[in-house]
Amino acid sequence: MRVRVATTAGGITAALLALPACATDTTGAKHQTPSSRTGKPADAVQMPTALSSAALESRLLDPRDLGSGYLPKPEGPVQHHDVTVIGCPALSELGGDAATGGTLAFPHKAKADFTYGGSSSEISEELYSYSVKKLSDGIDRIFDAMTGCPTYQVVAGGTPVDVTSQKLPAPHVGGDEQWSQLLTFIAGGRSTVVKQTAIRNGSLLLIVSGSPALVDRHLDKALDKALDKATATN
Repeated sequence: MRVRVATTAGGITAALLALPACATDTTGAKHQTPSSRTGKPADAVQMPTALSSAALESRLLDPRDLGSGYLPKPEGPVQHHDVTVIGCPALSELGGDAATGGTLAFPHKAKADFTYGGSSSEISEELYSYSVKKLSDGIDRIFDAMTGCPTYQVVAGGTPVDVTSQKLPAPHVGGDEQWSQLLTFIAGGRSTVVKQTAIRNGSLLLIVSGSPALVDRHLDKALDKALDKATATN
């Protein structure tokens, strides 16, 4: 993803300003027909209490889980810019984090970002833990806002980025609720495709974002590691 537009559950990050080496993502998945979120409560491993941020850190994928060619992505400098969303009132109403891709406002969270093979492909994983209702309502509202606007524009620091969103069928990988979407970002005549999938299992929320092929490849592994750790005695 070299358009330097990354997504999290909150939406689009304001790291739009660094646009070197823009390249079209060639690992995209097939576009699919829209579908609502789904849930399979019978398959879920229930978590009765919220996990701490430290506990969530241990449940994130690491390069050993991902395999050869994956490297942790260095953290860049934090930049704060005015962000405007044009053409999507529902997303604008969600406020700063939703419009700029900041992490969700849940107290317990952990995140990891990786690059693959020295290429433009990236994948990120986020874990959150909180009450079931707040996790469900929070992520549902964000996905509904983003997928409810097929096209819109984000302007950060004077840089316009055109965005198209498409709701995808939720993955059948377990958990209580699932969401998935495909986002295409166009800036400076170059485009980047990002897939984002969220799975809530009890009081744990997993979000995997990045190049569609990498998300599809590692989603099961990310969920398995999060749930295996979550069922252990804390």
